[in-house]
Amino acid sequence: MSIIIRDLSYVHSDKEVLFQHLNLVINPGDKIALTGNNGCGKSTLMRIIAGDLSATTGTVSHPEHLYYVPQHFGQYDDRTIAQALRIDGKLKALHAILNGDVSEKHFTTLNDDWNIEERAQAALSAWGMDGIPLSHLMGGLSGGEKTRIFLAGMELHSPVAILLDEPTNHLDATGRQRLYDFVRRTPAIVLVISHDRTLLNQLPAICELASNGLTFYGGNYDFFKEQKGIQLNALQEQLEEKQKALRLARKTARELAEQKAKQNVRGEKAAIKKGIPRIMMGTMKNRAEVSTNKLKSVHTEKAEKLQQDMQNIKSTLPLVEKLKTNFNASTLHEGKVLATAKEMNFQYPDAPQSMWTTPLSFQLRSGDRFYIEGNNGSGKTTLLKLLCGDLSAVSGTLDRIDFSTVYLDQEYSLIHNEYSILEQAEYFNRRHLPEHELKTILNRYLFPAATWNKSCRLLSGGEKMRLSFCCLMIADNTPDVFILDEPTNNLDIESIEIITATIRDYTGTVIAISHDKEFLKEINCKSWIKLESK
Repeated sequence: MSIIIRDLSYVHSDKEVLFQHLNLVINPGDKIALTGNNGCGKSTLMRIIAGDLSATTGTVSHPEHLYYVPQHFGQYDDRTIAQALRIDGKLKALHAILNGDVSEKHFTTLNDDWNIEERAQAALSAWGMDGIPLSHLMGGLSGGEKTRIFLAGMELHSPVAILLDEPTNHLDATGRQRLYDFVRRTPAIVLVISHDRTLLNQLPAICELASNGLTFYGGNYDFFKEQKGIQLNALQEQLEEKQKALRLARKTARELAEQKAKQNVRGEKAAIKKGIPRIMMGTMKNRAEVSTNKLKSVHTEKAEKLQQDMQNIKSTLPLVEKLKTNFNASTLHEGKVLATAKEMNFQYPDAPQSMWTTPLSFQLRSGDRFYIEGNNGSGKTTLLKLLCGDLSAVSGTLDRIDFSTVYLDQEYSLIHNEYSILEQAEYFNRRHLPEHELKTILNRYLFPAATWNKSCRLLSGGEKMRLSFCCLMIADNTPDVFILDEPTNNLDIESIEIITATIRDYTGTVIAISHDKEFLKEINCKSWIKLESK
């Protein structure tokens, strides 16, 4: 059975239309990525398909055996793993029968699934959750562990259709690879929301959600990006044509106005020579002014129409084309040694042993770009803290000079949630820029006056990223080293393109933690340190 969306609309309680008149058919075996900018309604649409949310108008039909992996799992914190996987009823029935209760209701519930417990444990083990009891509460698990629990459910239930909302957000490289393999081999319908370009390239079709509806692209993400590039070039050509037409219209208007003014003066002089009465001259002057004003009005309307056309084109350009951030070069000369580690290791006070199986030896030089590789729990963030001087090596040595850093993590903790956007900008105004200049920079980073009083707590990941770069520009704070700790986790693809362009153009040192291989490649991180924890 297909997933069929007919004339679907969703309107918020405040009457704001999120999307309307959506139509889509996803046939058996189809694997489709659902893309679109933050706030366009992707997760809302997926929740409607899953049956967790009701549409304002329209209908959705889908196979009975549908499996949904949401982006956030907080609502499951008070449930056991068995309850989250919806197998608690079968487990209770199985144990009741094994304990001698042969009531018919237990056999009906179990439905001959006698090895449900073994299958569940096998599925969990396959996703790196070996040995965890099914009675364990979800609230005691990390984000990555919760994700793995729900992904294990795909293999446990063998659904006909699978909905995945940002499934790689908390997964390490091993987990991501298993997901890629699963998506490739499953015969089920797969609909995925993701910013993971590697995952998107596993899918043979892209469906883009925007305010004007759904647009279908028959190809993977690379094909989609190529098509968007063609569209962008066409828009930029249209914009250039409108700009040329506007310049020509203004030039023509000036020339005609000058000609008309000269003509009026010549006419007035001729009338005086001919001795035309003053009252007639006044009438002639009034007619000339009306004619001039009509001509001016025609050209003003033409210019205004061209300006409106240009504004409409600009509004459809991607953010990365509207926003360019150019940090100054680092003051450190390229190749200067920043840190040298020799047989370095670390151990937390309550840990039974050192962090890494093999002590670390490496050198960090100005201009280097490398990433830190390792599974969840391998000590990647610990290594960053050592390099920043926040922690000290327990064994071996780490010699470092003083260098300035900017730390961008997935929560963009440069941003103070208790501040408004304007207060956040003022906090970083250490150069005491005049207010009008501060507000000009905010506008440049796409924060117009209407947003200045908005709480930073309410900003999306992409907005926090833009505001972080905005604040660094206000402070004129170009660091010696950019430290990136999973900075793309909570971003949509358009926001990822902005941070990618910014970091790629920055000329200093970059240290990154990221499971997004495409991002690492595009910011030119070619070297790495691989961590193996004990």
